[in-house]
Amino acid sequence: MVLVAGGALAVGEVGRTAEPDPLMDGGPSRPRGRIDELVWARLAELKIPPARDCSDSVFLRRVYLDVIGTLPTEGEVVRFLRDPSPDRRAKLIDALLEREEFADYWAMKWCDVLRVKAEFPINLWPNGVQAYHRWIRDSIRRNLPYDQFVRALLTTSGSNFRDPPVNFYRAAQGGEPVAVAQAVALTFMGVRPDRLPPATLAGLAAFFTKIEFKGTGEWKESILVFNPARVCTNPAVAASPVFPDGTPARVAPGQDPRRVFADWLIRPDNPWFARAIANRVWAWLIGRGIVHEPDDFRDDNPPSNPALLTYLASRLPALGWDLKALMREILNSQTYQLSPMAATEHPQAAAHFAYYPMRRLEAEVLMDALCMITGTSEEYQSPIPEPFTWVPRNVRTIQLADGSITSPFLEMFGRPPRDTGLESERSNRITPDQRLHLLNSSHIRRKIEQGPRLAPIYGLANSNPAEMVRRIYLMILSREPTPSERQKFEAYLRSGVARGREAAVDLVWALINSSEFLYRH
Repeated sequence: MVLVAGGALAVGEVGRTAEPDPLMDGGPSRPRGRIDELVWARLAELKIPPARDCSDSVFLRRVYLDVIGTLPTEGEVVRFLRDPSPDRRAKLIDALLEREEFADYWAMKWCDVLRVKAEFPINLWPNGVQAYHRWIRDSIRRNLPYDQFVRALLTTSGSNFRDPPVNFYRAAQGGEPVAVAQAVALTFMGVRPDRLPPATLAGLAAFFTKIEFKGTGEWKESILVFNPARVCTNPAVAASPVFPDGTPARVAPGQDPRRVFADWLIRPDNPWFARAIANRVWAWLIGRGIVHEPDDFRDDNPPSNPALLTYLASRLPALGWDLKALMREILNSQTYQLSPMAATEHPQAAAHFAYYPMRRLEAEVLMDALCMITGTSEEYQSPIPEPFTWVPRNVRTIQLADGSITSPFLEMFGRPPRDTGLESERSNRITPDQRLHLLNSSHIRRKIEQGPRLAPIYGLANSNPAEMVRRIYLMILSREPTPSERQKFEAYLRSGVARGREAAVDLVWALINSSEFLYRH
């Protein structure tokens, strides 16, 4: 919240007003479907009460950020909050899942996992990055079934410029068998490379010994080919492929072992495949994995709710490996729509999803939100590696294809370098440097003071301050101001500390520095 203390605007914390809080005005929470039944059953065992339902304004902002990485506009906020239909939340979920920004945002997430980066140590080079990103985004936009998505990544051969899934192997140290095996285990099985037993890693690596890259006449292009005569001399690789469950693979003469492995991996009864992606999607939407961290499956890190993970994993084959359908089921659950305000201080409440966990906006999402509110843009470019990469100003930050293209803001706010594919590469922790940048930097101050989208709103400061305050709250916090918040701003105006446009600028600055803006909740 934004508080007024001693006649001046101050940056406060979420949920500290004397009147009913906008973040806590939802009704009692009740299970709606199988997901909730499994969560509620586990909470009952542990005697952990669930939080209340989140308010409509909280749900609106949350689902926009979680599904499309974008704030709602003023008009979208007003339309949703005035919609009297009882199924307005479900209708909004369906609409967001079909938005173009859905493909942009989820391509960003998959590019982190798949290490889409032109520079060292991945070295896909700009042409490869652009091709790979387009294929990933198009696969998401077309809602390509997940098993087909993974099969393409594992079995495609050809040019890394013209057959984009080949870049999966380029990103894994140029297709070296052990590096590929580690990438496969992490990305598709949720097992970290250092957790793979040496014998399991050796058997898995043997599936990737018959591929090699060959150069072409085009600069930095390479062709991945299946070469059945290729002999691997690496002692860390087994002589014959062995599936991670210990079963020796049967590979016919001349058959590409990658296809044999892909057939095994994407089977509905595979103990790793469906569980890993179900857990990852749950973590991306809820903020915490059932197995936490979401890419750290191991015997001594069990799921907090095994029945829930089993259920979600079983849903994927039943849904035809449609990740969007799984997201829809999660988003419509009461568990997803719980308030961020826990009903208990029980130490296991977070691990068992008794409330929605607050977490800071990702660096890219935060920058896009600041640009959207102010009507400004950022410019990204990279002179190395060649060819020179320049990103047009109308490209949003979540649309950046290349992990090498960054900025001081993105680095400060934890954008991952995309070197390992680990979820933990991204940091969403708030730091003193971030606070200082938002509070004092000329970068943010210029956006607030000179943003063209804010100019007409600032123009209301003298003629209609109440409407100005309302529009600023709708733009930044995606809700109407409370009566006390309006009164506090009016008191700030009466104090004489700031007048007119200056006071409006102070309000925008205070809201942008509030926890309610910086965190998804």
